[in-house]
Amino acid sequence: MAGRLDGKVAIVTGAGSGIGRAAAQLFSAEGARVMCADINKKGVMETLDAMPGKAAKTAIALKVDVTVPAEVERMVADTVRTYGKLDVLYANAGIGESCNAIDLTIEQWSRMIAVNLTSLWLSVKYSLPHMIAAGGGSIINQSSSAGLMAVPAMPHYCAAKTGVIGLTRQLALDYGPKGIRVNAICPSAIPTPLMDKVWTKRARDAGSNMSIPGLEAATAAKLPLRRLGVLADCANLALFLASDESSWITGTAIPLDGGLAAT
Repeated sequence: MAGRLDGKVAIVTGAGSGIGRAAAQLFSAEGARVMCADINKKGVMETLDAMPGKAAKTAIALKVDVTVPAEVERMVADTVRTYGKLDVLYANAGIGESCNAIDLTIEQWSRMIAVNLTSLWLSVKYSLPHMIAAGGGSIINQSSSAGLMAVPAMPHYCAAKTGVIGLTRQLALDYGPKGIRVNAICPSAIPTPLMDKVWTKRARDAGSNMSIPGLEAATAAKLPLRRLGVLADCANLALFLASDESSWITGTAIPLDGGLAAT
């Protein structure tokens, strides 16, 4: 079914690669006008360049550091100035890192919280007034399976992603009466350049020289569906949450994990 986002305006942060790129391209293909935002200007331009024909004409790219309030405010203002409104925010930008609590530095902790939690609040803060003025909207926050269960050697990541779920539920409570839905996506093992770095370090710290494909195969073998996720799995869920098909869903943290939560 095409055109599921016809007439809608969306912002996707972290759109320069991985899940954000896949979602921005899918949103555009489904009829949305999309602000593709990322700190990596080259990456976000490549996202735009890869969009087919008509979709490429309905999207714009912007370099944004989502931890800087003024830049986030500009991102939202530029979107509304260009397209006239804002219907959907997919706050997807994030980082990952493997480190134990003893070796973790205050700088690492602070950066993880800034990128993976504070930046989502900033994006929401500046988007909400426009959504309220429009009579509603959909906010999609990127959490993780690490926000629902503990994972080894990622205390700062788990803390940030758990915080995203708490923030999501609170926002749903406050702004539901304004017609604004707020949900979180909690993906598990979806191979991206970010995940490759985390897995490689984790294997090295464990004294293993297992390759990335080996790590992926071992992870998939533990899941009920016996496969890792792909970018389209997350982009499709984000599309559903952005669309009117999910009009009575809010305050949820949806596992996207091949059955991991059931094990």
